[in-house]
Amino acid sequence: MQFVDKAKIIIKAGNGGDGCSSFHREKYVSHGGPDGGDGGRGGNVIFYADDNMSTLLDFKFSRHFRAQNGENGRGKMQYGKKGEDLIIKVPVGTRVRDIESGKIIADMNKPGREKLVLHGGRGGKGNAKFATPTKQAPRYAQNGQKTKEYEVELELMTIADVGLIGLPNVGKSTILSVITSARPKIANYHFTTLTPNLGVVKRYESSFVVADIPGLIEGAAAGAGLGHDFLRHIERTRLLVHVIDISGSEGRDPMEDYKQIRKELSDYSTKLAELPELIVANKMDITGAEDYLDFFKEEFPTAAGNIFPVSAATAKGFEPLLDRIVEMLKVLPSTREFAEDDIVEAPQYDWNFEISKDGDVLVVKGGIVDYILDTTNAEDEESMRRFQKLLDSEGIIKALRERGATADTVIRLGEWEFDFIE
Repeated sequence: MQFVDKAKIIIKAGNGGDGCSSFHREKYVSHGGPDGGDGGRGGNVIFYADDNMSTLLDFKFSRHFRAQNGENGRGKMQYGKKGEDLIIKVPVGTRVRDIESGKIIADMNKPGREKLVLHGGRGGKGNAKFATPTKQAPRYAQNGQKTKEYEVELELMTIADVGLIGLPNVGKSTILSVITSARPKIANYHFTTLTPNLGVVKRYESSFVVADIPGLIEGAAAGAGLGHDFLRHIERTRLLVHVIDISGSEGRDPMEDYKQIRKELSDYSTKLAELPELIVANKMDITGAEDYLDFFKEEFPTAAGNIFPVSAATAKGFEPLLDRIVEMLKVLPSTREFAEDDIVEAPQYDWNFEISKDGDVLVVKGGIVDYILDTTNAEDEESMRRFQKLLDSEGIIKALRERGATADTVIRLGEWEFDFIE
């Protein structure tokens, strides 16, 4: 299966159903009262952390996710049915970010977690709700609330207790295969691992998850290679196990390799650089490794107590390392969680308008105009009287007059055009 750890999708809550304008009709009842029911509320958008998913591949083929609209109200006081909620399943560890604001709106860090991110639109009221003692036969019903689309980015961040980091080809995948039952792809060339591999270590009564993070390179924090994609997967880990090739078998300097990776961590994130770290000096079975190990301890004396010489090729030296990891995980904080912000669900109608010219036509646009048009029934006399009153009360008539509108001026609101009338 192709591993995809980032995707952009469009999400939208359901629109509210329209209220119904209806009157009671029954034999021998000539003037029944209003009996239009309310529209149903639109469906919500909910994210769900599914433990059976491991990639965001599905979101590469389907980008639009819309909850069901609420049903319209009907006569005989029948209310419209609520729209079904849309549940979007994502892998555990997925972080959902609103692209417009940059805010994290959902951190799906635990199996089975649900997070409601968008609320369905309000259902419109039927004409029965507008009846009053002085207005007993209203023909006006309210339209349902329309909802807005949002573009969000899904970022999969591996959930693991321990992250194996280091330059390419230092033996991380081999170490993972030695200490767990995982069987990652292993070969003697750089960038064999292109996706994070997970394995579970069982040590006495304890167990923990280890992630083999693909090899980093110089400039990874600035996005070189696949740096940003891989560094993101380390952010949730509780403990870093930094693997170095202590033998210098490929002509590299272990001390410089270590400094390079530490610099990339620090450049990418202060929190990442401050994570607890153990150093694994791998390839101790190669001639010259002992001398390099001594040089390394002299170069980094404060880290000497956290250096573990091992040989992944011969599977030797791992007992002390695993014991230390178990000991540290007992006292370290749990997997990192990210603070969440609610998405700002913009109202469908902002209470503004603007007037522009299209030839000889004065064009009025804005949230007020959208609201007036959506709540007006052009075939109903009472609704059209309300339309005229709203144009006047909201200052649109006055603004048109100030722009030079006269009896011969054509006014355009949406798809409606009419002559200006004083």
